[in-house]
Parts: sequence; structure tokens; C-alpha cells
Amino acid sequence: MNTLNKPSDSRTTLRIAIAQINLLVGDIEGNAGRIFEWIQRARDEMQADVIVFPELALTGYPPEDLLLRPGMFERVSGALQQLTQEINGITVLLGYPEKTDKGAYNAVAVLENGVCTTIARKNYLPNYSVFDEKRYFISANEACVFSVNNVQLGICICEDIWYAEPVKKAVDCGAELILNLNASPFHGQKTHEREDVIRQRVSEVNVPVVYTNMVGGQDELVFDGQSFVVDADGKLSHRFAAFEEVLAVVEFDGQSLKPLSPSVVPALSDEASIYQALVTGVRDYVTKNGFLSGVVIGLSGGIDSALTLSIAVDALGADKVEAVMMPSCYTLDMSIEDAKAQAKLLEVNFKVIPIEKPFNIFLELLADEFAGKEVGVTEENIQARCRGLLLMAISNKKGKMVLTTGNKSEMAVGYATLYGDMAGGYDVLKDVKKTLVFRLAEYRNSISPNIPQRVIDRPPSAELALDQKDTDSLPEYEILDEILENYVELDMGLEDIVAVGFERETVRRVLRLIDMNEYKRRQAAPGVRITKRAFGRDRRYPITSGYGRSRK
Repeated sequence: MNTLNKPSDSRTTLRIAIAQINLLVGDIEGNAGRIFEWIQRARDEMQADVIVFPELALTGYPPEDLLLRPGMFERVSGALQQLTQEINGITVLLGYPEKTDKGAYNAVAVLENGVCTTIARKNYLPNYSVFDEKRYFISANEACVFSVNNVQLGICICEDIWYAEPVKKAVDCGAELILNLNASPFHGQKTHEREDVIRQRVSEVNVPVVYTNMVGGQDELVFDGQSFVVDADGKLSHRFAAFEEVLAVVEFDGQSLKPLSPSVVPALSDEASIYQALVTGVRDYVTKNGFLSGVVIGLSGGIDSALTLSIAVDALGADKVEAVMMPSCYTLDMSIEDAKAQAKLLEVNFKVIPIEKPFNIFLELLADEFAGKEVGVTEENIQARCRGLLLMAISNKKGKMVLTTGNKSEMAVGYATLYGDMAGGYDVLKDVKKTLVFRLAEYRNSISPNIPQRVIDRPPSAELALDQKDTDSLPEYEILDEILENYVELDMGLEDIVAVGFERETVRRVLRLIDMNEYKRRQAAPGVRITKRAFGRDRRYPITSGYGRSRK
């Protein structure tokens, strides 16, 4: 790294750079290198006085049990020391985990002119939903205020801004402007939630807030960026792009601290934001895990795999996506036609590998075991497992990750085959209910033709038996998805859901299916989180449980 040197001069304004950056969890040295590059750009190209990075930027977020490894803190300390020594002429706010004799803090170092001038520590540690910071950190209880260009700046770290006390404490200590560092993951409507909270804080203290958020995918979580500024009157003066890295300067008048040159990027629609979250999640999961050859998808001619293919192409490019159609004797001609049509439209590598031969061989091998038993779900699952075997073989041989295509509605009730259609590295639609799958397909087609309309219009079917439709086994998806939302995302019980207007037996059956299929979900691939309650780290239910068995 090269030392930064900036000549000092008096200013009538304060220029704050927002570093909406995409980092890799655990890559301390790599993150430090990128952070230094952004500091250089902010100082030399943008003449920034201050640059604000997201929460725990040096480690990436969330570092999880890496924080239990002593070597992690040694590497953090070394990288932070090197960065500190090489920074001059600009003030840097850098999130990192701080190890002390008392314990570890979620902290922010204020770096300038080769020294760390002060350290801010997080007061409120989130320990709900996808967050478990109390496992790693201890809480602080003090405000942090420092001065740049004779302006008093206060620091709040992510969760702290959701409570009145930390901001008020900073303002009581003299803060004229609040800098808020965040690693705030995406879910639907999160943009408006954040901005409403910041407006509430501003109304309480009448000082502006600069909200800097992380961007990029980390396992199930996606960080959407959309950093913003709210002025002292509670007006949104700046909002930056969603799901993109951004380095931008906001200039404040030195006297009034009013943000100058307002610029508000329009908020995305629900469908657009969710679609972009899925694209970001796929891109970063595949690339950050080193699958440079790309992905392979089982393309069935149905809506789920069609949407998954569209997302994969938008995330990685057509040259990194392979689609494989694996028809059985139950696969309709229209399914093969539609799969071919979409693959051609998106210009992806496409193969057809029939599974009838391996399926029949398995039936022959199992003839004695199956003797005297009726044909049923077992034979359907064997077909799915033939497909899973083929896809995993292609993955192993070509170094391509298998993207699975199951949606949240199916995963909720176990309408999926272990080691079959559940086999793979990442489930793109894991948190996307079936009704939303259709909305996202229509949204993507509104941008450019991407999915054959017949795929969207036809009744969903697994095509594992003659004339099969999903509704043979499940309620209509409009009903199923509402029950699912009430039970999984809102934690409503049977009686409350029935009171909403659903038939008791349907609700009882759906809830029973959700409860008894936890063992499948525990073995499922991770997938992008786009709701407040996704299966996985959001919803930690026991596999072995008597809860709900006596539900009437």
C-alpha cells in the first residue's frame, strides 16, 4: 500500500464519502486492500474529508464463528495497524471487531494522519432473526463524538440507530451530524422501513443522518446498499443505487450542515427489488465460492426452473450457465419444447438427457423389494433422484455448481425429493413463494422476452406421474401461500389462521406438513433470503418434536 498524503486546507463545506462496498467475509487482507483503494479514490478523486465504510467492513458481515478463532483477531489487528499507518489527509471510519480484556466489541475505528484517534462501540446487539451478535460481542454504553473541519460528528453502528437513546446521547455530547455504519440485510419493503426509522431519529434530535450500508451476497443474506442521507428537517436528500457498489460524496454546508445537491435514486418496485436480490445472491454465492465455470440447472419446462434460469443468466452471463432437460415417459412434449425455446432465447448451453433408461434399470434392480407393492410416490422420487444424480455428475466433472429450483411453498410442505430435485449447491427460490414466482416471471418478461408465456400460463406439475398436477397433492397456491405466510412468517396459530377465513381441515393439514418436513429443510441447500422469516437461520425449529401432532 502507498501512504496517503493530502495537504490541509480550510473548508466552508464538509465532504463525506459513502463507501457502499461489497466485501468477502474472512478475507481480511483482501478486504483491507480494497478498502485502501476506495480511501485513495475518495481522497484523490473526490476530495472527501471523511469516508464511511459499513459495519464490520474489515471482516465482512457476518463473520459468525470465525470470531471464535484467535487467529482472526490477530489478522484483523495486523491489517488495521497497517491501514492506520498508511492513512493521511482523510478521516476514515472503519468497522471491525475489537478484542479487549473485557471481551470483543463490534467497533468502528476513526483513523486519520497515521493514528487511530477514537473508537466507537456498538450499544445494542441484535439477537433475533438472522442476527446472533450476543454470541460474539459485548455491549458498550457510551457515545462517540469527534471533530472534522470543526464539525462535531457522532457515530452509531447499525442497530443503535433503531433506538432513540444512542443518537440522543451522541447529540447531548455535541454531535451535529450522525454517521451510521450498517450491515443491514435485505427483505421486501426494507428500504422504506429503514428510511422511516431514520426520519424518526431525526425528528427527535434535529440533526442530519448519513446512513451507509453494505452491498452484496453472503450465503443466505443479501445486502442491498441503498445508502441514504436524511437532512435535519427529516427530508430524504440522497438515496444511492440498490444492489450496486457505490462510492459517492455528499457535501454539507459548513454552517447549516444542510446536504447540498440532492440526488435521490427512485426506490425499486417490490418485484424489481426482489429480483435484483436474487440475482445478487446467486452472483456472489457462485463467484465468491470459486465456481468459475458457472452453474448447471435442470430445466424442466416448468415455471420454477425457467425463473431460476433467467436469474442465473442475469447474474452470471449466458456463457456461465448450462441447462439440462431430463425427460421421462411422463414429460409432456410441450415441456421439452418450452425448455428448448427458453434455452435458445437466452443462448445458454442446452442438453437433453432422457432418464427413462436409468429409471427402468433402478426398477429392475428393486423388483424383488417392490414386489406386491403399489406404484406410487417411491417411483416418482426415483425419477427425481435420477435427475439429481445426473446433475451432480455434471457438476463434479465440469466444476459447475448445481442450482436447485424448489420454491418456498414446496419446501414448506415437503413437496420435494431429498437427494433428487433438492440436490445441489444453492436454491435460488428457497424463500420465494409460488405466487411470487409467477409475479417475478411476469416482471422479468416486462423487461425483455425471457420466459415462454406458455410456461407461465400452464398449471404447475412435477410431471412424475400421468396427468399429474401440483393441486392433486396441495391446495391451490393462492390458499397455500397465505396459510404459509401466516404460520411461518407471522407465527399465527391454527385458530387464528382459521379465523382469517380458511377452512379448518386445509389449515390443519398444511400446518402438519410444514411441521413434519423440517427434516427435509434441514438438509436443503441454502438460498437467498427475501422475507423477514426464511427457512434456515431465521426459523430454527426442532426436527424431532411432538408440537402440533395432536392438532385438531
